[in-house]
Amino acid sequence: MATIEPEVLAEESKRDRRGRKLIAEGRWRELMAEQASSGLTQAQFARREGINYHTFVGWRGRFRRQGGSTPGPAPRFVEAQLATVPAPGRRLEVVLPGGVVVRGEEAAAVAALVKALGR
Repeated sequence: MATIEPEVLAEESKRDRRGRKLIAEGRWRELMAEQASSGLTQAQFARREGINYHTFVGWRGRFRRQGGSTPGPAPRFVEAQLATVPAPGRRLEVVLPGGVVVRGEEAAAVAALVKALGR
């Protein structure tokens, strides 16, 4: 039978009376940026980092209420090519993340507006 040897890890993080790890506000901001660029959902990221998901979401909400921007996922644009030029009177419609709808008759004008909104 193999013997089990305990390993002590040097962890310098502060903990509250209940043993929960305390994380500084600056580190939360770093975690928000890391999650945004990770490609993971908030729940997946929290699980990977060993953070309570609800605490993570709470900090994100706190930053938004304070007017600070928290990085969200980068917009993903896909080039679309029209098979035919729309007939006069037909309208193009593009639905952006967040529910914004851009409508127009000229493809170039619609594309320019979508590009401007993406900034």
